[in-house]
Amino acid sequence: MTETATSTHPESVLHLVPLLERLTLEQKAALVQGADFWTTVPVPEIGLRAMTLSDGPAGVRGQSWDEREPSLNLPSGSALAASWDVDLAYRYGAAAASEARRKGVDVLLGPTINLHRSPLGGRHFECFSEDPELSAELAAAYVRGLQDNGVAATPKHYVANDSETDRFTVDVRVDERALRELYLAPFERAVEAGAWTIMSAYNAVNGVTMTENDLLETPLNSEWGFDGVVISDWTAVRSLDSVPAAQDLAMPGPAPAYGDLIAAVRDGRVSEADLDRKVLRLLLLAERVGALGDNAPVQPATLDGSAFAREAGVAGTVLLSNDGVLPLDVSSLTRIAVIGHNAREARTQGGGSATVLPERITSPLDGIRHAFRTTDVRYQLGAVVQEGVAEIPLAHLTNPITGEPGLRVSFVGADGAELFAEDRRSTALVWFGDEETIAASDRIIFQTVYTPTESGEIELGFASANPGKVYVDGRLLVDAAPVIEGTGLDVELLNLPSFTGTVAVERGREILIRAEIVRARRSAMSVTLGVAPERTDPENLIARAVAEAAASDVAVVVVGTNAKVESEGYDRISLDLPGRQDDLVRAVAATGTPTIVVVNAGSPVVLPWADEVGAIVQGYFGGQEFGHAIADVLTGAVEPGGRLPTTWPATLAHTPVTDVTPDEGALRYTEGVHVGYRAWLRDAAEPAFPFGHGLGYTTWSWGAAQRRGDDVEVTLANTGRRLGKQVVQVYAERPNSSVERPVRWLVGFATVSVAPGEIVTATIPVPERRFAHWAGEWAVEPGAYTLRIGASVADLPQSLQWLIADGRA
Repeated sequence: MTETATSTHPESVLHLVPLLERLTLEQKAALVQGADFWTTVPVPEIGLRAMTLSDGPAGVRGQSWDEREPSLNLPSGSALAASWDVDLAYRYGAAAASEARRKGVDVLLGPTINLHRSPLGGRHFECFSEDPELSAELAAAYVRGLQDNGVAATPKHYVANDSETDRFTVDVRVDERALRELYLAPFERAVEAGAWTIMSAYNAVNGVTMTENDLLETPLNSEWGFDGVVISDWTAVRSLDSVPAAQDLAMPGPAPAYGDLIAAVRDGRVSEADLDRKVLRLLLLAERVGALGDNAPVQPATLDGSAFAREAGVAGTVLLSNDGVLPLDVSSLTRIAVIGHNAREARTQGGGSATVLPERITSPLDGIRHAFRTTDVRYQLGAVVQEGVAEIPLAHLTNPITGEPGLRVSFVGADGAELFAEDRRSTALVWFGDEETIAASDRIIFQTVYTPTESGEIELGFASANPGKVYVDGRLLVDAAPVIEGTGLDVELLNLPSFTGTVAVERGREILIRAEIVRARRSAMSVTLGVAPERTDPENLIARAVAEAAASDVAVVVVGTNAKVESEGYDRISLDLPGRQDDLVRAVAATGTPTIVVVNAGSPVVLPWADEVGAIVQGYFGGQEFGHAIADVLTGAVEPGGRLPTTWPATLAHTPVTDVTPDEGALRYTEGVHVGYRAWLRDAAEPAFPFGHGLGYTTWSWGAAQRRGDDVEVTLANTGRRLGKQVVQVYAERPNSSVERPVRWLVGFATVSVAPGEIVTATIPVPERRFAHWAGEWAVEPGAYTLRIGASVADLPQSLQWLIADGRA
């Protein structure tokens, strides 16, 4: 073994040196890159089995994108963050660990802890917050919950991968202070919590791509003491320059950039010591997850995943406004109008690699019908939100070969012969990481019998990056070849074009559907055979919804985004709700019927009608139990537990930080440390709903706050008639600082649950580091700080002075 060129070996790996010394150069070179898309290389001679990695972080998909192996679909990252609940985040990680072990997964690729720098970031549903302190505390808890149960966490994407435009090539230009105080802070706390792996990002930071960047060594290893494995984002390793960097595992493998690795070591271009360093860390990871020697994997406790998903959904649901219409009295309502595309076809998760395939989903319409079983619940579409085709519900499909629900999928070679066939239960199929199963096929043929539930015309077709044809009862309906520019996962799997034709159908009369998709692009593949939204006059849809609302005791309108708006791979261009949803809400509210709006979006949207409705409930992407969680909040069965982890603008034009588009390859973070609510406070601008905001169904009285050591203690009383949740938030101010600072910044928080009439004391640790700024090192400006305590960044009824004697962090 030679001395490493990047850092001395951490003490935690030294006992593995004898195993390292048994490995050949060829074995070492193989270990630092994946065996395939999802697994690492095994070395049975030293007792090392392959480790399996899987996408997450709001569930565990496993090695294949297959509805026959369903996954628990937890609420999205922004929904978890809206809970402001560290204990819940720990249990969320534990639930993910249980799912991981059920699917044979050792390393979960999550949590996603990049910041909500701009509300236009397309992947913000997967991230936690705009604030580094909230993100950091939840990240640490998630990591502990996962790893205490034997599964490695992979906080990602290190670092400054805060938007999606040109994500493979963008160079993020950010000053060191903002980098340290904001973007690195959640990763630092995750490492403090013991993270076993970190994922490096696609982007460059200050001129150097992250898989080759010195930030992988300093601060990650040299300052924070990280002893784990840096895993690349998929295909992010681009050259042998990642070897001397502290980039440990190139995924997937074998990595093309490492094709010359062995020769490079032998001719001196690359040091074998760098491979030794990486291999030792990989062996330590294997030991930790039970993949080395006699170490058996820790078996997490089993849990009721559906019950936890429902609890987490409620905890992250934010009551934005309420004129008293909520909670609804179940016994007093005779008729409820439920309106909206997302009420029936809810988004429970965002698009991209975070996707999991749940066994079932409860929509808001389902949840309301279940909660109001003795009430007449009527549904109207109101406005079309979906773009392109959506998969056909399983209940409407019959496999023509087996007679069971589903479809037959056949894989055909170039000679027209069937290579093999599968019986599937979804018309939305993806081959991502398991493309070898279809590598020899030239065409994929879908066959199913569809039984309509209504008469009329439907738009039937397919979505794919590949050419295809669709036949109905033997007649050609669609023949299309999409024009797709570029290559890579983003164009193969995300934001795919749809092609449809009109078919007249009768309720109950079966039609035979056959689709043939040509594998023109020989890589990852996504195909959806489905139905696009009806071509109905938008005014007619709104009129029907208005009529239903006028005839009902209350109207629940569910609005939201679609897969074209919030997804990995691209950013948003607007904060507006898609389609005619704003017109729909205004028209329903104008009937005079009490109107409740449920927002089904993973990140902020503009709500121009906010003052015209009785209540607004932000449900985020609430996981598979989204509908039950919403019904629990609407009926008051459970207190709405959420507080906003991100500021909600009234308009995009008034949003301080919006830029997500690189200029000549560079994206400049010119706002410095003023991100999120910090930028709003700097500009003295007023958002629609401030950071930390959220209402409940009880009332509160805030008592005095005091300092006790490095803790803030504050008493508060539940003065209402029901159990309540409050998130106690502590912010620091230093208006006469000698360094540029935000007007106010979050330094701590605590969540309390209080019975009616009870008084509690919340204790919030505020270590001195929370006051530190980066000036080449961490420094704390001595003197007086004002701490403000309350229920949001804009509602802070209590304050106290906090004196710091010296200037060391």
